[in-house]
Amino acid sequence: MAATRIAGVLAPSRSIGIKGGVSTLQRWPISSIIILSALFIAAVGAPWVAPYDPSQDGSLDDRHIPPMFFGGTAEHILGTDHLGRDTLSRLIYGARISMLVAAIVLVIGGGIGTLIGLVSGYFGGWVDEVLMRIVDIKFSLPLILIALALAIIWGASIQLLMGLLAFLIWGSFSRQVRGEALVLKETDYVKLARVAGASTSRILYKHIFPGVMNTVVVVATFQVGSVILAEASLSFLGAGIPPPTPAWGSMAAAGRLYITTAWWVTLIPGLAIALTVIAFTLLGDWIRDKVDPRLRQL
Repeated sequence: MAATRIAGVLAPSRSIGIKGGVSTLQRWPISSIIILSALFIAAVGAPWVAPYDPSQDGSLDDRHIPPMFFGGTAEHILGTDHLGRDTLSRLIYGARISMLVAAIVLVIGGGIGTLIGLVSGYFGGWVDEVLMRIVDIKFSLPLILIALALAIIWGASIQLLMGLLAFLIWGSFSRQVRGEALVLKETDYVKLARVAGASTSRILYKHIFPGVMNTVVVVATFQVGSVILAEASLSFLGAGIPPPTPAWGSMAAAGRLYITTAWWVTLIPGLAIALTVIAFTLLGDWIRDKVDPRLRQL
């Protein structure tokens, strides 16, 4: 009887603990936080975390060493590439490049797109029509072909890459912000500010812009994954970050010739790209659920 009572007490407690853990996982993007925290630490602390110089070629004896768990050594945990360079070190420095490019591109492209969306939604009429047709034209342009052509004409560079990526994302910000601005400009506090004699710039900055900030944050979070994926794609095609600067896309491209004998050179940066994009996508989905009052009630 005593054992039965103890089991009856422990079973609900265990059930409550499991339900509490599941509830915590539902309330917070734990997996995204873990992945992005590791990415942030790698990006900021690359000179101290990376065991080797990512650009320094190794000896011929060190080329194509497999990862430690596949017959390699502890000196190169994730193996080496065709030049004997440590894959882990290049992966860590590649995280720094990806995060830096994504941050700069989001500030430039997001800022331009947000400004255009505010102006388009607030003024409406022919201003809205012209700006939205420009956005439509932008979405119809083939970014990959343009990037390849410009890389041939001017040569691949990080400045060209960031310009192309900023051009890639600004249209998404414009459309979303424009929709929010169309609604906010009809609110009572904006009409009162207009009657009180507030200038257009003040209304946009003080009254409408704060109302679209949640949308901007959500769009930015979703676009981080798109920027990293686009940067990796362009680097893979040779129109992105030029070697020997470590970038995940160029690392995957360098290993494609040895995919049958040294699969880790391509697979490991490919997995890093996939995990990062998934983490940012899940984080953006969680932020959207938190800032949208309609989804918060579900």
